[in-house]
Amino acid sequence: MNPRIQRLRKLSVEATPIISIERAVHETEFYQENFGKYPVPVLRGLNFLDHCTRKTLYIGDDELIVGERGPSPKAICTFPELTCHSVEDFHVMNNRDMQPYKTSQEDIDTYEREIIPYWKGKTQRERIFNHVPDEWRAAYEAGLFTEFMEQRAPGHTVLDGKIYKRGMLDFKAEIEANIAALDYLNDPEATDKAEQWEGMSLSCDAIITFAERHADLAEEKAETERDPQRKQELEKIAAVCRRVPAHKPETFWEALQMYWFVHLGTITELNGWDAMNPGHLDQHLRPFYEKEIAEGTLTRDEAKELLCCFWIKVNNHPAPPKVGITFKESGTYNDFTNINIGGLTPDGEDAVNDVSYLMLEVVEELHILQPGNSVHISKKTPDEFLHAAIKLIRQGHGYPSVFNPDTYVQEMVNMGKSLRDAREGGCSGCIEVGAFGKEAFLLTGYLNVPKVLEITLNNGVDPMTGKRCSIETGDPLSFTSFGELYAAFMKQIHSIVDQKMRVSNYIDRMFAKYAPATFLSVVIDDCISKGKDYYDGGPRYNTSYIQCCGLGTVTDSLAVLKKHVFEDGKIPLEKLLGALANNFEGEEVMRQTIMNRTPFFGNDDEYADDIAVRVYDDLVDSIEGKPNIKGEVYHLNMLSTTCHVYFGKVMGASANGRLAGKSISDGTSPSHGADTHGPAAVVKSLGKLDQTKSGGTLLNERFLPSLLKRDEDVKKLGQLIRTYFKLGGHHIQFNIVDTATLLAARETPDDYKDLLVRMAGYSDYFNDMNDDLQTEVIERTENEAV
Repeated sequence: MNPRIQRLRKLSVEATPIISIERAVHETEFYQENFGKYPVPVLRGLNFLDHCTRKTLYIGDDELIVGERGPSPKAICTFPELTCHSVEDFHVMNNRDMQPYKTSQEDIDTYEREIIPYWKGKTQRERIFNHVPDEWRAAYEAGLFTEFMEQRAPGHTVLDGKIYKRGMLDFKAEIEANIAALDYLNDPEATDKAEQWEGMSLSCDAIITFAERHADLAEEKAETERDPQRKQELEKIAAVCRRVPAHKPETFWEALQMYWFVHLGTITELNGWDAMNPGHLDQHLRPFYEKEIAEGTLTRDEAKELLCCFWIKVNNHPAPPKVGITFKESGTYNDFTNINIGGLTPDGEDAVNDVSYLMLEVVEELHILQPGNSVHISKKTPDEFLHAAIKLIRQGHGYPSVFNPDTYVQEMVNMGKSLRDAREGGCSGCIEVGAFGKEAFLLTGYLNVPKVLEITLNNGVDPMTGKRCSIETGDPLSFTSFGELYAAFMKQIHSIVDQKMRVSNYIDRMFAKYAPATFLSVVIDDCISKGKDYYDGGPRYNTSYIQCCGLGTVTDSLAVLKKHVFEDGKIPLEKLLGALANNFEGEEVMRQTIMNRTPFFGNDDEYADDIAVRVYDDLVDSIEGKPNIKGEVYHLNMLSTTCHVYFGKVMGASANGRLAGKSISDGTSPSHGADTHGPAAVVKSLGKLDQTKSGGTLLNERFLPSLLKRDEDVKKLGQLIRTYFKLGGHHIQFNIVDTATLLAARETPDDYKDLLVRMAGYSDYFNDMNDDLQTEVIERTENEAV
């Protein structure tokens, strides 16, 4: 890091996240004056333009890439049209130990006086919870599933390369041509299209205005700047902002600034479900880099400095604050921006280039929370790049994660994408994949699969509360075979999945009607050509995912029931149910027998692995192909983020020996401590799942740092990754940290401020994680050999 980057990094890392109420004030004033005067898409476009015209700007010392969502780094907006925080929420966020967001008392008073009264009864969250049936609410409150959009707009969203070839004025010209060609006589959707296009056009104006204001501010600063070098930089910033995003970029600097303005536009317009991403940024920047290097207008060090400035910009933007169950399930500042590095080109060729290696260097040197990053390793990817990525992984930062394009391209083709669009796609935030720039791939929430088994064993009643939360499927003591028990389990799965989908479809419609994303719609194919919003079926592909959690826990629990209860008869079901109800108190012998005498998933054991494959395939069957509201269908995704910790909190003990309140397994990873035969056995177990049936699977592995010190160790890990990917693996990620270090960091956190660990599909500072999350990482199997 050069001195500039050191200063910018220090400022970003040390800045305290704060709540800025500026957007909420602007929006409330605008809605009070204008709601009801315009069609909703036009209203949203005008609202975005109003805020971009008025918001406080920030250009910090040393900055080369400019623009913040709030008035300063780490200043986070609120979105009262989606969720209007209460006064109590602000005080909780001010005072909580983990992930606090500071808010001044003056701003809290303003919120109480001006914001809350207007939005009471009008927010998306209130619309949703005033509508849901009692059955849904009972299942939701029991922790059988979560709902992503109960307080935020849908996501995740990733861009392709179009914004590097077309400016906002080009998009605006296309929109205006469509408006001029409208046929109100023969097109029954003409009025709806006109309203949507007008909202999109206004949004183009908004982001251009936002950039022009930055150009004005840079010029003002340049006029009084005494340092000749900084004066020249400010003048250059002004010139860049005059060009992009109104026009397509011509230089490496302009390309990065172009994306950053579009990124800020989408996360300011609405608070999407995290994960606004540039996608294959190394591929998008490659033409600019190679052209300028050849012309002598850019050096490698200058390009790296600009990338560092961009990385730090992303780190300046923590996730907006959450409330309710969503906070319980996802406690992190990480906003899940994921830079895809390497992989395939749309033509199917290896995409690794000089910018790919530059990005790995940036990740290693900056060592910051955001952006997340992933390397994409296909059969065509050279070992040189894979080994370079592993050398970065062994630093123990939790970055990068590793993806297999050969599998996920097939996943997307199976779901109806063209081969070219699938190759252009990749990972959005954690492990879910989609067609970049062409798809709304919306995560609707998590399904607590082990909890479904728990209520099956209690005939649809939640044993934690004694309340009924699902259908009756029979007294478990009446089951005479494992087949009967499993059939009841599947009946519960189908009922709960269908219950969740009904409300998810309603929520999708509410966003299409009341919260269209008119700016985001501009940059996603084929919203402009259809005249439809991103949330209303405008994109070329419109996918809904349900994320299933706890495959390892439910597999191992079913293995116990099958083997010890129904096959061997050594543990009567009544006795096991009693042990579960009492958290194994007085039954430690039974618990140890279960944990040490049962075939568990993750050990290349056919008994357990066959159960895992059966559960996985049946989950696919319960979800796959059911219709969403946009003419397409739902798919399975095996993502957990941190929800496996929350899901464990709402459960009693499990049949696999897991104690009440403990985390369930994450993603498709084995249960904690269940994988006793090493990482090779783990990947062989997971390789038996047909992962092309899903939209993403997650595998966490933890290794001792001492195992990766030598170059030959790097090659061994590379071989493990290659082997897993040959078996059809979708994703794998690593924590390279020993238990002693994690325990020391918990005891003396000030000595480990920079300790990053891989939590789920993202990394987080260990000291920013609550006790439950820290314990979950500590309890993962510590592999002593590759």
